[in-house]
Amino acid sequence: MLFQMRCQSRKDMKGRAGSLKANGRGRPESGRWRKPGAMSERTAALARYTLNMLKPTAKIWHNGRLIDWNDAKIHVLAHVTSYGSSVFEGIRCYATPSGPAIFRAREHARRLLDSGKIYRMEIPYNIDQLVDAMVELVRANRMDSCYLRPIVLRGYGNVGVLPTKDNPIETYIACWEWGKYLGDEALARGVDVCVSSWTRIAPNTLPALAKAGANYMNSQLIRMEAHINGYAEGIALDDAGYVSEGSGENIFVVRDGRITTPPLGASVLPGITRDTVIQLARSLGIELVEAPVPREMLYIADEVFFTGTAAEITPIRSVDRIVIGKGERGPVAERLQREFFAIVEGKSADRFGWLTPVGEAVASK
Repeated sequence: MLFQMRCQSRKDMKGRAGSLKANGRGRPESGRWRKPGAMSERTAALARYTLNMLKPTAKIWHNGRLIDWNDAKIHVLAHVTSYGSSVFEGIRCYATPSGPAIFRAREHARRLLDSGKIYRMEIPYNIDQLVDAMVELVRANRMDSCYLRPIVLRGYGNVGVLPTKDNPIETYIACWEWGKYLGDEALARGVDVCVSSWTRIAPNTLPALAKAGANYMNSQLIRMEAHINGYAEGIALDDAGYVSEGSGENIFVVRDGRITTPPLGASVLPGITRDTVIQLARSLGIELVEAPVPREMLYIADEVFFTGTAAEITPIRSVDRIVIGKGERGPVAERLQREFFAIVEGKSADRFGWLTPVGEAVASK
Protein backbone atom coordinates (compact mmCIF):
# COMPACT_ATOMS: atom_id res chain seq x y z
CA MET A 1 0.00 0.00 0.00
CA LEU A 2 1.41 3.36 -1.02
CA PHE A 3 1.86 5.89 1.74
CA GLN A 4 0.66 9.27 0.52
CA MET A 5 1.83 12.51 2.11
CA ARG A 6 0.45 15.03 -0.31
CA CYS A 7 -0.27 18.32 1.43
CA GLN A 8 -1.20 16.63 4.69
CA SER A 9 -2.64 18.81 7.42
CA ARG A 10 -1.06 18.96 10.84
CA LYS A 11 -3.86 16.71 12.07
CA ASP A 12 -2.58 14.01 9.70
CA MET A 13 0.96 14.57 10.93
CA LYS A 14 0.16 14.53 14.64
CA GLY A 15 1.34 10.97 15.21
CA ARG A 16 4.71 11.71 13.67
CA ALA A 17 5.33 15.08 15.24
CA GLY A 18 7.03 13.81 18.38
CA SER A 19 9.48 11.57 16.56
CA LEU A 20 10.38 14.30 14.09
CA LYS A 21 11.10 16.68 16.91
CA ALA A 22 13.10 14.13 18.84
CA ASN A 23 15.35 13.04 16.01
CA GLY A 24 15.97 16.53 14.72
CA ARG A 25 14.37 16.06 11.31
CA GLY A 26 11.49 18.40 12.07
CA ARG A 27 12.01 22.13 11.87
CA PRO A 28 8.96 23.83 13.35
CA GLU A 29 9.25 27.59 13.22
CA SER A 30 8.34 28.12 16.86
CA GLY A 31 10.40 25.24 18.24
CA ARG A 32 7.33 23.07 18.86
CA TRP A 33 4.55 21.57 16.82
CA ARG A 34 1.35 23.61 16.75
CA LYS A 35 -2.11 22.27 17.28
CA PRO A 36 -3.95 21.07 14.18
CA GLY A 37 -5.41 23.97 12.24
CA ALA A 38 -3.34 26.57 14.07
CA MET A 39 -1.90 29.26 11.83
CA SER A 40 1.74 30.20 12.38
CA GLU A 41 2.73 33.84 12.75
CA ARG A 42 4.63 33.50 9.47
CA THR A 43 1.59 32.13 7.62
CA ALA A 44 -0.66 34.82 9.10
CA ALA A 45 1.81 37.51 8.08
CA LEU A 46 1.96 36.09 4.56
CA ALA A 47 -1.84 36.12 4.34
CA ARG A 48 -1.96 39.77 5.47
CA TYR A 49 0.78 40.65 3.00
CA THR A 50 -1.03 39.02 0.09
CA LEU A 51 -4.29 40.82 0.88
CA ASN A 52 -2.60 44.21 0.87
CA MET A 53 -0.05 43.85 -1.87
CA LEU A 54 -1.84 45.70 -4.70
CA LYS A 55 -1.28 49.46 -4.63
CA PRO A 56 -2.86 51.35 -7.54
CA THR A 57 -0.71 53.50 -9.80
CA ALA A 58 -1.82 56.43 -11.95
CA LYS A 59 -1.89 54.86 -15.41
CA ILE A 60 -2.52 51.59 -17.24
CA TRP A 61 -1.60 51.00 -20.88
CA HIS A 62 -4.57 49.91 -23.00
CA ASN A 63 -4.53 49.24 -26.73
CA GLY A 64 -1.80 51.76 -27.44
CA ARG A 65 -2.65 54.56 -25.02
CA LEU A 66 -2.41 55.37 -21.34
CA ILE A 67 -5.65 55.46 -19.36
CA ASP A 68 -6.43 56.11 -15.70
CA TRP A 69 -6.18 53.12 -13.36
CA ASN A 70 -9.88 53.28 -12.49
CA ASP A 71 -10.88 53.38 -16.17
CA ALA A 72 -9.37 49.95 -16.90
CA LYS A 73 -12.65 48.01 -16.89
CA ILE A 74 -14.27 45.18 -18.81
CA HIS A 75 -17.88 44.06 -19.12
CA VAL A 76 -19.10 41.26 -16.85
CA LEU A 77 -20.07 39.30 -19.97
CA ALA A 78 -16.73 39.69 -21.71
CA HIS A 79 -15.61 36.37 -23.18
CA VAL A 80 -12.74 36.13 -20.71
CA THR A 81 -14.95 36.17 -17.61
CA SER A 82 -16.85 33.02 -18.59
CA TYR A 83 -14.16 31.08 -20.43
CA GLY A 84 -10.79 32.22 -19.05
CA SER A 85 -9.69 33.38 -22.51
CA SER A 86 -6.66 35.44 -21.57
CA VAL A 87 -2.89 35.20 -21.80
CA PHE A 88 -0.61 37.23 -19.63
CA GLU A 89 2.88 37.85 -18.27
CA GLY A 90 4.50 38.79 -14.97
CA ILE A 91 7.60 40.98 -15.29
CA ARG A 92 9.81 42.75 -12.78
CA CYS A 93 11.37 46.16 -13.13
CA TYR A 94 14.31 46.64 -10.76
CA ALA A 95 15.83 49.77 -9.28
CA THR A 96 19.46 50.15 -10.38
CA PRO A 97 22.05 52.91 -9.88
CA SER A 98 21.32 54.02 -13.46
CA GLY A 99 17.58 54.12 -12.93
CA PRO A 100 14.77 51.55 -13.29
CA ALA A 101 15.38 48.63 -15.66
CA ILE A 102 12.93 45.98 -16.85
CA PHE A 103 14.21 42.42 -16.55
CA ARG A 104 14.11 40.34 -19.75
CA ALA A 105 11.33 42.42 -21.27
CA ARG A 106 11.83 41.04 -24.78
CA GLU A 107 11.68 37.42 -23.65
CA HIS A 108 8.47 38.09 -21.76
CA ALA A 109 6.96 39.89 -24.76
CA ARG A 110 7.88 36.97 -26.99
CA ARG A 111 6.26 34.46 -24.64
CA LEU A 112 3.11 36.59 -24.53
CA LEU A 113 2.92 36.47 -28.32
CA ASP A 114 3.61 32.73 -28.28
CA SER A 115 0.79 32.19 -25.78
CA GLY A 116 -1.57 34.23 -27.95
CA LYS A 117 -0.63 32.26 -31.06
CA ILE A 118 -1.34 28.94 -29.32
CA TYR A 119 -4.83 30.19 -28.43
CA ARG A 120 -5.40 31.75 -31.88
CA MET A 121 -5.42 35.27 -30.44
CA GLU A 122 -4.02 37.73 -32.97
CA ILE A 123 -2.21 40.26 -30.80
CA PRO A 124 -1.77 43.44 -32.88
CA TYR A 125 1.63 44.37 -31.44
CA ASN A 126 5.13 43.03 -32.00
CA ILE A 127 7.89 42.52 -29.46
CA ASP A 128 9.38 46.00 -29.90
CA GLN A 129 6.00 47.69 -29.49
CA LEU A 130 5.20 45.73 -26.34
CA VAL A 131 8.59 46.53 -24.79
CA ASP A 132 8.17 50.21 -25.68
CA ALA A 133 4.75 50.15 -24.00
CA MET A 134 6.25 48.70 -20.82
CA VAL A 135 8.90 51.41 -20.74
CA GLU A 136 6.32 54.12 -21.38
CA LEU A 137 4.13 52.84 -18.56
CA VAL A 138 6.90 52.65 -15.97
CA ARG A 139 8.01 56.16 -16.89
CA ALA A 140 4.47 57.55 -16.76
CA ASN A 141 3.91 56.08 -13.30
CA ARG A 142 7.32 57.30 -12.13
CA MET A 143 8.26 53.92 -10.71
CA ASP A 144 11.74 53.10 -9.44
CA SER A 145 10.86 49.41 -9.26
CA CYS A 146 7.64 47.55 -9.90
CA TYR A 147 5.87 44.45 -11.15
CA LEU A 148 4.36 44.61 -14.65
CA ARG A 149 1.33 42.62 -15.79
CA PRO A 150 0.70 42.57 -19.55
CA ILE A 151 -2.59 40.79 -20.25
CA VAL A 152 -4.38 40.07 -23.50
CA LEU A 153 -8.01 39.00 -23.35
CA ARG A 154 -11.06 38.34 -25.45
CA GLY A 155 -13.55 41.08 -24.74
CA TYR A 156 -17.29 41.75 -24.90
CA GLY A 157 -19.19 40.37 -27.89
CA ASN A 158 -20.23 36.82 -28.67
CA VAL A 159 -21.16 34.95 -25.47
CA GLY A 160 -20.70 31.43 -26.81
CA VAL A 161 -17.66 29.24 -26.21
CA LEU A 162 -16.45 29.82 -29.77
CA PRO A 163 -14.74 33.21 -29.93
CA THR A 164 -15.55 35.21 -33.04
CA LYS A 165 -14.49 38.46 -34.66
CA ASP A 166 -17.16 40.08 -32.47
CA ASN A 167 -14.92 39.47 -29.44
CA PRO A 168 -12.23 42.16 -29.59
CA ILE A 169 -8.67 41.36 -28.53
CA GLU A 170 -7.92 43.78 -25.70
CA THR A 171 -4.32 44.40 -24.62
CA TYR A 172 -3.55 45.90 -21.22
CA ILE A 173 -0.35 46.48 -19.27
CA ALA A 174 -0.47 47.46 -15.61
CA CYS A 175 2.31 47.99 -13.09
CA TRP A 176 2.46 48.35 -9.32
CA GLU A 177 4.75 47.95 -6.35
CA TRP A 178 5.27 44.34 -5.30
CA GLY A 179 7.69 42.95 -2.75
CA LYS A 180 8.79 39.36 -2.20
CA TYR A 181 6.08 36.93 -3.30
CA LEU A 182 6.64 34.31 -0.58
CA GLY A 183 7.59 36.80 2.15
CA ASP A 184 10.59 39.02 2.88
CA GLU A 185 12.47 36.32 4.80
CA ALA A 186 11.88 33.55 2.27
CA LEU A 187 14.91 34.33 0.12
CA ALA A 188 17.27 33.73 3.04
CA ARG A 189 15.43 31.25 5.26
CA GLY A 190 13.45 29.27 2.72
CA VAL A 191 9.85 28.11 2.78
CA ASP A 192 7.93 25.00 3.85
CA VAL A 193 6.03 23.34 1.01
CA CYS A 194 4.09 20.17 0.25
CA VAL A 195 3.43 17.89 -2.68
CA SER A 196 -0.07 18.69 -3.85
CA SER A 197 -2.86 16.15 -4.28
CA TRP A 198 -3.69 18.03 -7.50
CA THR A 199 -1.87 16.89 -10.65
CA ARG A 200 -0.49 19.46 -13.09
CA ILE A 201 -2.43 19.85 -16.32
CA ALA A 202 -1.82 16.87 -18.60
CA PRO A 203 -0.31 17.15 -22.09
CA ASN A 204 -2.80 17.83 -24.87
CA THR A 205 -5.41 19.18 -22.47
CA LEU A 206 -4.52 22.76 -21.62
CA PRO A 207 -1.20 23.74 -23.25
CA ALA A 208 1.38 24.23 -20.51
CA LEU A 209 3.70 26.23 -22.77
CA ALA A 210 1.10 29.01 -22.84
CA LYS A 211 0.84 31.35 -19.88
CA ALA A 212 -2.95 31.45 -20.01
CA GLY A 213 -5.46 32.55 -17.43
CA ALA A 214 -7.37 29.27 -17.64
CA ASN A 215 -4.26 27.28 -16.68
CA TYR A 216 -4.13 29.07 -13.37
CA MET A 217 -7.36 27.51 -12.15
CA ASN A 218 -5.18 24.43 -11.64
CA SER A 219 -2.62 26.64 -9.89
CA GLN A 220 -5.29 28.03 -7.57
CA LEU A 221 -6.27 24.54 -6.44
CA ILE A 222 -2.63 23.75 -5.67
CA ARG A 223 -2.04 26.99 -3.80
CA MET A 224 -5.30 26.95 -1.84
CA GLU A 225 -4.75 23.38 -0.67
CA ALA A 226 -1.21 24.22 0.45
CA HIS A 227 -2.35 27.34 2.26
CA ILE A 228 -5.20 25.72 4.16
CA ASN A 229 -2.79 23.06 5.41
CA GLY A 230 -0.24 25.60 6.62
CA TYR A 231 2.31 25.50 3.79
CA ALA A 232 3.71 28.42 1.83
CA GLU A 233 3.31 26.66 -1.52
CA GLY A 234 2.47 23.36 -3.19
CA ILE A 235 4.42 21.29 -5.70
CA ALA A 236 2.42 19.50 -8.38
CA LEU A 237 3.36 16.24 -10.06
CA ASP A 238 2.74 15.65 -13.75
CA ASP A 239 0.35 13.00 -15.06
CA ALA A 240 3.16 10.39 -14.97
CA GLY A 241 3.89 11.08 -11.30
CA TYR A 242 7.10 13.06 -11.81
CA VAL A 243 7.75 16.48 -10.29
CA SER A 244 6.33 19.27 -12.45
CA GLU A 245 6.33 22.72 -10.78
CA GLY A 246 4.77 24.89 -8.11
CA SER A 247 1.53 26.78 -8.56
CA GLY A 248 3.46 29.67 -10.07
CA GLU A 249 7.12 28.64 -9.96
CA ASN A 250 9.54 26.29 -11.66
CA ILE A 251 11.58 24.01 -9.43
CA PHE A 252 15.24 22.97 -9.20
CA VAL A 253 16.77 20.11 -7.21
CA VAL A 254 20.43 19.94 -6.13
CA ARG A 255 22.25 16.74 -5.17
CA ASP A 256 26.02 16.33 -4.93
CA GLY A 257 26.53 19.72 -6.56
CA ARG A 258 24.49 18.85 -9.66
CA ILE A 259 21.27 20.69 -10.49
CA THR A 260 18.29 18.95 -12.07
CA THR A 261 15.13 20.68 -13.25
CA PRO A 262 12.07 19.05 -14.84
CA PRO A 263 11.97 19.25 -18.65
CA LEU A 264 9.33 21.17 -20.57
CA GLY A 265 7.59 17.84 -21.26
CA ALA A 266 6.69 17.60 -17.55
CA SER A 267 3.86 20.13 -18.05
CA VAL A 268 5.97 23.07 -16.91
CA LEU A 269 5.75 26.65 -18.08
CA PRO A 270 8.95 27.71 -19.90
CA GLY A 271 9.80 30.18 -17.17
CA ILE A 272 11.93 33.21 -17.95
CA THR A 273 13.59 33.00 -14.53
CA ARG A 274 14.00 29.25 -15.09
CA ASP A 275 15.97 30.03 -18.25
CA THR A 276 17.88 32.71 -16.34
CA VAL A 277 19.01 30.23 -13.69
CA ILE A 278 19.98 27.68 -16.35
CA GLN A 279 22.18 30.26 -18.06
CA LEU A 280 23.66 31.50 -14.78
CA ALA A 281 24.46 28.01 -13.53
CA ARG A 282 26.22 27.02 -16.72
CA SER A 283 28.19 30.28 -16.80
CA LEU A 284 29.36 29.53 -13.26
CA GLY A 285 30.44 26.03 -14.17
CA ILE A 286 27.65 24.33 -12.19
CA GLU A 287 26.46 21.13 -13.82
CA LEU A 288 22.77 21.35 -14.73
CA VAL A 289 20.50 18.93 -16.55
CA GLU A 290 16.86 18.95 -17.59
CA ALA A 291 15.51 15.53 -16.68
CA PRO A 292 12.51 13.84 -15.00
CA VAL A 293 12.57 14.28 -11.22
CA PRO A 294 11.00 11.48 -9.12
CA ARG A 295 8.97 12.74 -6.19
CA GLU A 296 11.25 11.06 -3.64
CA MET A 297 14.24 12.99 -5.00
CA LEU A 298 12.75 16.06 -3.31
CA TYR A 299 13.17 14.41 0.10
CA ILE A 300 16.80 13.33 -0.32
CA ALA A 301 18.05 16.41 -2.18
CA ASP A 302 20.76 18.62 -0.70
CA GLU A 303 18.83 21.67 -1.86
CA VAL A 304 15.55 22.48 -3.56
CA PHE A 305 14.51 25.92 -4.76
CA PHE A 306 11.79 27.70 -6.70
CA THR A 307 12.28 30.19 -9.50
CA GLY A 308 9.84 32.66 -10.98
CA THR A 309 9.36 36.34 -11.72
CA ALA A 310 7.50 36.82 -8.45
CA ALA A 311 9.41 34.23 -6.40
CA GLU A 312 12.79 35.09 -7.97
CA ILE A 313 15.07 32.39 -6.46
CA THR A 314 13.42 31.08 -3.28
CA PRO A 315 14.93 28.17 -1.31
CA ILE A 316 12.71 25.36 -0.03
CA ARG A 317 13.62 24.20 3.46
CA SER A 318 11.13 21.35 3.84
CA VAL A 319 8.82 19.25 1.68
CA ASP A 320 5.96 17.38 3.37
CA ARG A 321 7.62 18.17 6.74
CA ILE A 322 10.82 16.41 5.65
CA VAL A 323 13.71 18.82 6.10
CA ILE A 324 15.79 19.45 2.99
CA GLY A 325 19.54 19.46 3.62
CA LYS A 326 20.19 21.55 6.69
CA GLY A 327 16.75 23.13 6.61
CA GLU A 328 17.98 26.44 5.25
CA ARG A 329 19.26 28.05 2.08
CA GLY A 330 22.04 25.97 0.57
CA PRO A 331 25.29 27.15 -1.06
CA VAL A 332 24.15 26.59 -4.66
CA ALA A 333 20.95 28.61 -4.26
CA GLU A 334 22.85 31.31 -2.39
CA ARG A 335 25.46 31.57 -5.13
CA LEU A 336 22.81 31.80 -7.84
CA GLN A 337 20.88 34.39 -5.83
CA ARG A 338 24.02 36.48 -5.43
CA GLU A 339 24.73 36.44 -9.16
CA PHE A 340 21.10 37.06 -10.06
CA PHE A 341 20.57 40.06 -7.80
CA ALA A 342 23.94 41.56 -8.68
CA ILE A 343 22.83 41.71 -12.31
CA VAL A 344 19.20 42.79 -11.90
CA GLU A 345 20.09 45.46 -9.34
CA GLY A 346 22.84 46.87 -11.54
CA LYS A 347 25.68 45.99 -9.17
CA SER A 348 27.34 43.75 -11.73
CA ALA A 349 27.75 44.03 -15.50
CA ASP A 350 24.69 42.95 -17.49
CA ARG A 351 26.75 40.40 -19.42
CA PHE A 352 23.67 38.64 -20.79
CA GLY A 353 21.87 41.78 -21.97
CA TRP A 354 18.87 41.11 -19.78
CA LEU A 355 18.01 44.66 -18.66
CA THR A 356 15.98 47.23 -20.58
CA PRO A 357 16.66 50.71 -19.12
CA VAL A 358 13.59 52.83 -18.54
CA GLY A 359 15.33 56.18 -18.30
CA GLU A 360 13.92 59.29 -16.73
CA ALA A 361 10.27 59.43 -15.71
CA VAL A 362 8.05 61.51 -18.00
CA ALA A 363 4.84 63.40 -17.36
CA SER A 364 1.77 61.17 -17.45
CA LYS A 365 -0.26 61.38 -20.62
